[in-house]
Amino acid sequence: MIKIEKLSKFYGQKQVLNTIDLAFEKGKIYGIVGENGAGKTTLFRCISGLENYKGNIKSAFKNLKDHLGLLLTEPFFFPKITGSEYIQLLANARQIKLTNMEDKNIFDLPLNQYASTYSTGMKKKLALTAILLQENDVFILDEPFNGVDIQSNLLITEIIKKFKKLDKTVLISSHIFSTLAATCDEIFLMKNGEIIRKVQQEDFSNLETEMKNFTIGNRIDKLELK
Repeated sequence: MIKIEKLSKFYGQKQVLNTIDLAFEKGKIYGIVGENGAGKTTLFRCISGLENYKGNIKSAFKNLKDHLGLLLTEPFFFPKITGSEYIQLLANARQIKLTNMEDKNIFDLPLNQYASTYSTGMKKKLALTAILLQENDVFILDEPFNGVDIQSNLLITEIIKKFKKLDKTVLISSHIFSTLAATCDEIFLMKNGEIIRKVQQEDFSNLETEMKNFTIGNRIDKLELK
């Protein structure tokens, strides 16, 4: 289990996370939704150990970051590193010995090319492949479906379902609600750096309707489209 207690984050005088309390269990998939700027990515970066924060993050691991695979919205790659070298680098960080890398190239990436030459979607698939091969216990996927082709989205969805069978803990953010509804056990709604609602699977459809009404409202009518 991962337990978050009164987590707050400031950038200078601006508070971006406000006393968040959450708990994530093994074998469960959790979705985090909210408008841009709600604090989803900052929350993920705090859990992953990339940001300083106030409050506590507890887990069953001595160092959570050593058991956690983080997929950022825009993964970073060194300028002169090939796809295969990047995968090997992340495997080395976990002391994992890789075999038959080509067989594990499930997204059919050009692994001998520099990662910097990849498209946005290819970069995301490379970063995902690398953390998958690290044998992590916890996965944080920040917008894993954005910029990725539909075939890969289907594959990513099935990977997430496989995580559940393997008793992993998974946190996902996505603006594509249907992908969360198809994979998550619970969804948390964020607004202005706070968790304002926790929704169980049976109420996902109600949450989607509420979000559409809140987000769309009468905005389209204001355009007076003809």
